[in-house]
This record gives sequence, C-alpha cells and structure tokens, in this order.
Amino acid sequence: MQITIDIPDNLPLTEADVRLELAIVLYQQHSLRLDRAAQLAAIAVDDFYQLLIDRNIVTPPADPDDEPAELILASLRTSLQQIKKGKLHPISELWDDIDE
Repeated sequence: MQITIDIPDNLPLTEADVRLELAIVLYQQHSLRLDRAAQLAAIAVDDFYQLLIDRNIVTPPADPDDEPAELILASLRTSLQQIKKGKLHPISELWDDIDE
C-alpha cells in the first residue's frame, strides 16, 4: 500500500519523522507488531524498542540482562522471513559476533 501525504513546507518534519511517528501510533493502537512498526519506521527493531522505552510507551525489563519476549518474537519473525526469502547463513557463521 502506498499513501501520499502533502505536508506544508513550513513544518519541520521529514519523511523519516512522519514514518516514525506513524509507526509509534500504530504500535500503540496494536495495529502493528513491534517488527512491522520498526520496519515502517525504517529502523532496527532494537532501536525502535529502545525508543518506545525512552518515550515511556513500554516498560523495560526489571533485569537488564533479560531480553523482552516481544523482542525475541520480533527477532524470530525476522529470521523466518529471511529463511523464506532464501537468505540463509552457513551454520559455521551462527556464533560469529556472539560476544558483542
């Protein structure tokens, strides 16, 4: 789907700003899952989730070492999409960068 919005030139908004704010609103309204909202905002899921935390839209986990279930599910969905598109990685690369 494509939507065209004409924004007056005197508003200090970029396309990226509009996409981000729309993604946040649709996420808050439960119209988009986390991964889809991040995709609409054209940013990484982790960055989108951190933005939601920064804006007090979601609550961070009590233990900073715990990964929120919503982030894990978003990562799994992304991985499944990549598999369906044939974007597979050799098993030898599976643990590359694990310590970062």
